[in-house]
Amino acid sequence: MDPKDEKKANKQGGNQLNIELSEETAEGIYSNLAMIAHSSSEFVIDFIRLMPGVPKAKVKSRIVITPEHAKRLLKALEDNVNKFEKTYGDIKSVDETPKFPMNFGGTMGEA
Repeated sequence: MDPKDEKKANKQGGNQLNIELSEETAEGIYSNLAMIAHSSSEFVIDFIRLMPGVPKAKVKSRIVITPEHAKRLLKALEDNVNKFEKTYGDIKSVDETPKFPMNFGGTMGEA
């Protein structure tokens, strides 16, 4: 653990949390679409991978969190986007809603 993180953990009551990350999970899963739904007690975030020219997409991962965690996630994402943009410049936003299936701006070929 980084010494700064260790100090932070000590300031938060001295409790230390060990988080394990398996090799498979560390590889990550690519997603280019997220769909979010909620009820009074939970938020459901589906991470989906769309492929060019394929009218069907698969949910690659589903995360279910409490409303409190959803708000913390929102703040953490906002903080990280701000840090990213300070380092690398503004992230360009596209106001238009993606059309399905996504063509990714290229021509479709046949093999």
